Amino acid sequence: MIREITIGQYYRADSMIHQLDPRTKIAGTILFIISLFVGKSIPAYIISVVLLAAVIKISTVPFSYMIRGLKAVFAILIFSVVINMFFIPGEVIIDFGFADISREGMQTAVFMAIRLVFLILGSSLMTLTTTPNQLTDGMEKLLNPLKKIGIPVHEIAMMMSIALRFIPILTEELDKIMKAQMARGAEYDQGNLIKKIKSVVPVLVPLFISSVRRANDLAMAMESRCYHGGEGRTKMKPLVYHKRDYISYAILLCYLAVIIAIRVKM
Repeated sequence: MIREITIGQYYRADSMIHQLDPRTKIAGTILFIISLFVGKSIPAYIISVVLLAAVIKISTVPFSYMIRGLKAVFAILIFSVVINMFFIPGEVIIDFGFADISREGMQTAVFMAIRLVFLILGSSLMTLTTTPNQLTDGMEKLLNPLKKIGIPVHEIAMMMSIALRFIPILTEELDKIMKAQMARGAEYDQGNLIKKIKSVVPVLVPLFISSVRRANDLAMAMESRCYHGGEGRTKMKPLVYHKRDYISYAILLCYLAVIIAIRVKM
């Protein structure tokens, strides 16, 4: 399951989505996430499915590769569905005696599951089609107006980019540590829940040490290249909007307008 996490990874390809300006993809992901919470009906989610499927198709990222990212959060997905089904009051449709399932709870659980799945797929699509450097430049450019009030935009964008980049690195490191300990007799699938949790604790210590070591190496590498923040730095490849970016913005705004219109009518 460790290898199933796709957020933070980059899938190399030469699609139109890969060629979009990173600001377009970041803004598009934010608008898509907003639409998931604005739209609370089947027609709205059908439109979201069509848009997401079209973008995935254009990106040339294999759908099976994106589905892998859902396996890592399957337990969270099931937990959220169960909580909403049993703890939201309303018209009872199934009575277990000790707990009831209401129609409102069932509807909320289904919508919550759809949102979570779409949220993961949309976020994964952004990172799969955008390199860490492009993400850093895009976030810095979008947050650039905040510099006027003294917010260190470049440093914030750099930290967010490094955090995203470290997700696949740390998951791979965790996988290596677990396999090394399993080769020495460690068992992670045996015993009850408490025993399984205790068996994971010895993995956290070497993972923490490895993370600190990698962070120290990264800091030394940045210092050796005379990195001292964003003050006075220039871009080798300045971000420039192209026609495809304006078309993408227009499609996204039309999509969001349709979702809002459906919400108002419903």
